[in-house]
Amino acid sequence: MLPPPETTVGLPVRTVLPALGAGIERAGVVVLVAPPGTGKTTLVPLALADRVPGRVVVAEPRRVAARAAARWMASLLGERVGDRVGFAVRGERRVGPATRVEVVTTGVLVRRLQRDPELAGVDAVILDECHERHLDSDLALAFVAEVRATLRPDLRLVAMSATADTRRLAQVLDAAVIEAHAATYPVEVHWCPPAGRVEPTHGPRVDPRLLDHVAATVRRALADGPGDVLVFLPGARELTTVAGRLTGLGVDVVTLHGRQTGANQDAALRPGPRRRVVLATSIAESSLTVPGVRAVVDSGLSRVPRTDHARGLDALVTVAVSRASAAQRAGRAGREAPGRVYRCWSPAQHERLPARAEPEIATADLTGLALELALWGHPDGAGLALPDPPPAGALRVAQDTLRALGAIDAEGRVTERGRAIAAAGTHPRLARALLDGAAAVGGVRAAEVVALLAEDAPATGGDDLVAAWRGRRKDAPAAWRQEVQRLSRMVPDRAATSLPDDQAVGLVVGLAYPERLARARRSGGTAYLMAGGTAADLAPGSGLAGTPWLAVADADRTPGAPTARIRLAVPVDEGTARRAGAALVSQTTEVGWIDGDVVARRIDRLGAITLVERALTDPDPELVRSALLDGLRREGLRLLTWSREAVALRDRLAFCRWTLGEPWPDVSDAALLARAGTWLGPELGRARHRADLGRVAVEVALRRLLAWPEAARLDQVAPERIEVPSGSRIRVDYTDPAAPALAVKVQEVFGWPEVPRLADGRVPVVLRLLSPAGRPTAVTQDLGSFWKSGYPQVRAELRGRYPRHPWPDDPAAATATRRTSPRGR
Repeated sequence: MLPPPETTVGLPVRTVLPALGAGIERAGVVVLVAPPGTGKTTLVPLALADRVPGRVVVAEPRRVAARAAARWMASLLGERVGDRVGFAVRGERRVGPATRVEVVTTGVLVRRLQRDPELAGVDAVILDECHERHLDSDLALAFVAEVRATLRPDLRLVAMSATADTRRLAQVLDAAVIEAHAATYPVEVHWCPPAGRVEPTHGPRVDPRLLDHVAATVRRALADGPGDVLVFLPGARELTTVAGRLTGLGVDVVTLHGRQTGANQDAALRPGPRRRVVLATSIAESSLTVPGVRAVVDSGLSRVPRTDHARGLDALVTVAVSRASAAQRAGRAGREAPGRVYRCWSPAQHERLPARAEPEIATADLTGLALELALWGHPDGAGLALPDPPPAGALRVAQDTLRALGAIDAEGRVTERGRAIAAAGTHPRLARALLDGAAAVGGVRAAEVVALLAEDAPATGGDDLVAAWRGRRKDAPAAWRQEVQRLSRMVPDRAATSLPDDQAVGLVVGLAYPERLARARRSGGTAYLMAGGTAADLAPGSGLAGTPWLAVADADRTPGAPTARIRLAVPVDEGTARRAGAALVSQTTEVGWIDGDVVARRIDRLGAITLVERALTDPDPELVRSALLDGLRREGLRLLTWSREAVALRDRLAFCRWTLGEPWPDVSDAALLARAGTWLGPELGRARHRADLGRVAVEVALRRLLAWPEAARLDQVAPERIEVPSGSRIRVDYTDPAAPALAVKVQEVFGWPEVPRLADGRVPVVLRLLSPAGRPTAVTQDLGSFWKSGYPQVRAELRGRYPRHPWPDDPAAATATRRTSPRGR
């Protein structure tokens, strides 16, 4: 089937076809590295068809590339698409009985492998653009490799990449690498950063000032030289915006993106009758040749999937391109002649770009991949030839989602419902919404909403999804109509009830994303709480503001922002929210320490959203006890009423612990809180609220900490009071456990030769000697020394002030007294 050389002159891959054929015959698998423009996508399949008797299947990552490749190969053979060369993409297939080369998307190949792992009638598989690392591309590579290893060792495999970074790919496949070098034309680089300030991208948003600058750069490229201009922008919205800024130039402005119909995409890949500006997303980076292009204007942006696994948010976000992608884009200007590339950033910014884009498996939502792995029989991907293993955390989240959808069982095996979800050919969440929503809203309405949700960014002009749905129905693009028809065929169009449009759309959205059902935090506000626990806000001025409930279709969160931003949503009532999020509805009995007291209530919740709250009159006593203990741990022992006696007892126990150690109990705050359930005992069992803790007899409770024989020895080791020579029983101050103190008048300790000792004689008491009026006069632990040297000075200072009190010359031999001296003495 290889066309004659004169029809493919200048295609460098032709020179390596003999080596490629020999490698395939020898090992059955080859990695081919060939930059864009070498002819690998068209010549290799035709050459391989000459070597095998069966069909050659070529897998492309995008539908537009699959159709374009089939059309170009058929034209080289002088035939129509569907003869010896055909294609199959989602919703469209053009093949016939004579077809030898069939070009498919990687997603179609994965579905075909799941249905028929042996690929009956297929003798060779070519995986094109493996470097792009889409999820379907990785799965197709892994599945075909396992088929070769276990079922079809005769199946040939060629993995083709446009970049030379193929070490991992060759290692995974255990394959030799063959390289074809492109004879491209030189491309002159123009650095064109915006002159003014441009805000960095947040989520899907692109600063309009950057789009203005891109449009101005396109005008410059048109003026600088001949040929068509290919412009790279991140998404369909930006294509429309820039197209609106390029009127009146005398050129045709056409767009090329994934949401267009096949006819419109194909038209963008054909030369026009006059000069053109082709506005394209990243689908034009590789696999495709846009004829006539002599200049490329690169915005430097790309739209990629990102998932916030912690908050359950997944979306397409706008990021800077990698240096590898920038090189691919620039190369489009040098396919047919010397060209120019206008990069809308500076050389310094270019050096800070990542070397290459991250593979989708590292950043994207893995729910679809996890379902395919489960269908294949490898739920965790172990043992498969995946270029990179799925991140464990992201895969676990995906598997939890599939279990919630009923798609896999507890062991990760796919269920019959999971097979039905997979057969829908869309994201598992959307497939679930289609299957379950059809019975409530009708198959057509469910299919319409799912088709809208499947788009990367439904054009709404706002955040009201119902308005977008009505607008789409009124002016439906062919691609959307085709997808609706495809999805409608999978479900019956019989609705059990007739729901209004907003509730019907909201129900389908809620079935797809139940954790994004959201209720307003306050009446009339723009702040919401999602069922998954994420706080989210509507944009200022949103027409949805004040809606009590929303079913959120799209939300994202800027790194560092405290809340998510709601991008697309539907107003719903509480009944619809309960219906859509039925699996998240729960009723719990909650007894806990909340806002400073014990709260006992029964709560109906939708995920993190409280629906109904009722007080409990007869809560479980054990739960109340746990709540009180939690309150003590949070707020401390100040919740108890500490009488003078309780404080004194605690100080005595602290002295015993300090002096003698174990088994005397630790009565520090931390220790008492840790054992509160033990020493508070019955008093805690009788308490129901915060106020009850204040009525606990703390002194009685503390004594429970004392075991025998310590309880019997407490008054001996740390007496509450000490009798002094005057006969008075004075309370000991144990505030400082290292230095227990006795505050006593000097006259009451006359005759005492030394201070008493506590803790079995280990610790001398500190005497705080007072004047007859109770004022401090001296402090000592050595009475013998005080009587000799300290007392004379105290006597000289105080006997004139207190003449009716005894001041003997020899206090050590005097009689202690609490009374004054008789009058006249």
